[in-house]
Order: sequence, then C-alpha cells, then structure tokens
Amino acid sequence: MNIVHERAPGLPCVIMRRMSKVQKRGGISGENGLESPSRPPLLVYLQGLLPSLNPTERLIAEFVLADPERILSSSIAGIRNGSGASVGSIVGFCRTLGLKGFADFKIALARELAQGGLPGTPVGNGEYSGASIFERVFYCHAQSLTETMKINRPETLERASRLLQAARRIEFFSIGISYPVAYTARSKFRMIGLPASTEFDSHLQLMAATQLRKGDVAFGISCSGNTRETVECVEVARSRGAATICLTNSMKSELVRHADLALYATPGEVKYFQAPLASRITQLAVVDALFVAVALRHKNRTAERLQDSARELLKRRLA
Repeated sequence: MNIVHERAPGLPCVIMRRMSKVQKRGGISGENGLESPSRPPLLVYLQGLLPSLNPTERLIAEFVLADPERILSSSIAGIRNGSGASVGSIVGFCRTLGLKGFADFKIALARELAQGGLPGTPVGNGEYSGASIFERVFYCHAQSLTETMKINRPETLERASRLLQAARRIEFFSIGISYPVAYTARSKFRMIGLPASTEFDSHLQLMAATQLRKGDVAFGISCSGNTRETVECVEVARSRGAATICLTNSMKSELVRHADLALYATPGEVKYFQAPLASRITQLAVVDALFVAVALRHKNRTAERLQDSARELLKRRLA
C-alpha cells in the first residue's frame, strides 16, 4: 500500500512538493536532519526523548505520537489547540529534534510514514479495539522490539560487544526493577567465561565502581537514565579510567552523558489500570544481542564452556 498517495489529499501542496524533493535527495535537507545516518527514525527518537522532555514539550510529543497522521494535515494553530502549547513552544520543540521548524518537522514525519514508520501504539484503537488484553500486551512488546532494533546502530552494538569481550573485568550497575536485567546479563556472560559481576546493594556497587580501572568495563542499566545510584557508579568508574556502556530507555539522560557507548531500549509502556509500566523485554533483547555477538566470535570455545556447564548442572536435576 502506498501510504504517501493515501495521505496526499490531506497534505498542503507545498509540503508534498518539498517532500518529493527530499525523497529524491535521499534525506532531509539541512545538516541536522533526523534522517541522517546517525539519527534513528523520528517517531522512535521522539519516544526515546519523552522521559527527558519538559512538561510543555511532552504535551506536544504525546499529541504527535497519539496520531502522527493527523499532524500531516494540521496547521501549527491546530497543534497549538490540540496540545495546549504555544506556537513558540511548538517551533522550539521542532528545533529540539534537530529540525529548522514546523515545516521541516512535517516533511520529516511525512517521509517516515511514507516509508512505513510506526504510527505509535494503537492499543485500544482501530483493529486492536476488540483484541483481548493478552493480544494487546503481546502486540505492545512486539512493537517495542521492532522500535528497539531501529533505534540502535549496528556499529554501536558491535563496538559494545567488542569492549565486553576484551574487558579485564565487567561490572553491571543497576537497582530497582532494572536490576534483574543486570543480573541476567552477568549470568549470561559468565556462562561463556567473561569476568562479569554485579552487586545487589547500591553501596557495594559504588565500592565496586571505585575499584575499576583502564581495561575494565562499567555497564549501567536504567530505564529513566537518571537513577542517582546507577549514574553515580558509572560516573565514578569512568573517572577511574574504565570504559562505560549504558542501556536506557531515555535518549537524553545523565546516564547517557557519562557513557562512552549508549544503547537504547524503547519504553514499550503498557497501561494497566491507568498506571504505565515500562517493559524490560526490550532491555533483555539488547543484552541477548550482545551475548550472541560475543559468543559467535569464538564458537568452539563457547560451545565447550556451555557443554561443561550443562553437564554439571544436569547432575542437579531431579530424576
């Protein structure tokens, strides 16, 4: 289905003409365009920015994400009325995304939707309105995984996996409901012989951070990216010379600021009784990708270690 043609009647002619020029060039005009190779898709990028936006910017972002197609045929005044934000705030919001203004924002959005960009999470709307709660939750997770794949550059994942592989010591830092992801990561990498560890207590984590040196890797995991204890550990480890990696759902956060390499997991928020709970499935998927990348570089050694572990663990199984 050609999405551009379906949307064309609702787009001003000038937008369609400019969008056509952009498509011929293969990207958005301007050096800061979101379609440059270093930027993720606009809608996914916007979802990743949500936790770090101020209240006014968040109103605009949520209005856009609720129905991206509506934005293409809306004027800036219509968005002002719908979101409650001022015209100046809307223009500033577009510039926050690296675009020159509202017109460029609409061009970028139109181009992304034309290429099959995800128009937000339609849980409770459209074809999913009659779905069971199980189907809706599974759909949300599937969509979050797809967005997570888009938002991470393959070369960044490759660099992170090589850092982990070569590390003298790997220390995972995380607390709260992100801690199980850190514990799972530590367990996986230990299975293939990597020197990975993590502490449950935040004070012990800080002590571990002070002991890291050049050649070590500090890996911080936080959904918000602003968890004080996790950010502090990564900051201290970096000051001691350790390489730092982070995994977060927030693209502009303190944790990202202190990381040499940043990996992202899209929020994947599912609302239960009006309370949004961010899924950790996308974080686990990123960990799995890193694990497989490291394991496949030494297939024989990995297979041997896994077989040794399995052989001993089988002795502990009940008959």
